[in-house]
Amino acid sequence: MALHKLLVDDFYDDEYKLIAIHCRLEDYRLAYLLNKNLDLNLKRKDEDLDFEYLKSSYSFFEWNNEAQYITWNLISNICKKEEDSLYSTGTLFASNEKTLKTYYLISEYKKVDYFIKISNEIQNVNEHLVLKKLQAIPEIITSYTVDPLKLKSRDHLIF
Repeated sequence: MALHKLLVDDFYDDEYKLIAIHCRLEDYRLAYLLNKNLDLNLKRKDEDLDFEYLKSSYSFFEWNNEAQYITWNLISNICKKEEDSLYSTGTLFASNEKTLKTYYLISEYKKVDYFIKISNEIQNVNEHLVLKKLQAIPEIITSYTVDPLKLKSRDHLIF
C-alpha cells in the first residue's frame, strides 16, 4: 500500500512585503502618522495578536484597501509584561516582587519596534516610495525592508 505525504508548507504562497520600523512612539501615534503620511486608514483591531495562550500579545492595526487589493498591517514587535518573580527568599514573609519580561514577535529582530506587512495580490506597491515616505517622518528613526523568507519565525506573521 502506497503512503502519501501532504506537506502543508507547499500551500503557503502568500505574497507580502515586510518593512521594519525603529521608533519610540506609542502604537496609536505611529498609526496616526502612517495614516497621515502614506494616505492609509489603519485602525486598531478589536483583539490583539496573542501567542501561547496569552503569554504575549502585540498591538495590531489593519486596513484593507479593496480598491487596490492591498491589505496593510502594522504590528508591534515588542511585548513587555509584568510577571510574578519565581524565587525563594527563605524568609518568614513572602515578598510580592514583580519582574518585567520582554517578548518579541520576530525574535531575530529584537531591536525593531514595529513591522508593516503589505499583502498585495497584484504587486502594485512601490516599496521604495513607501520607505522614502517613512524616512521623511521625523519621529521614525529608521526603516528598511526585511525578507520574510529568511525569517525563522515567519509563521507568526500569518493572520
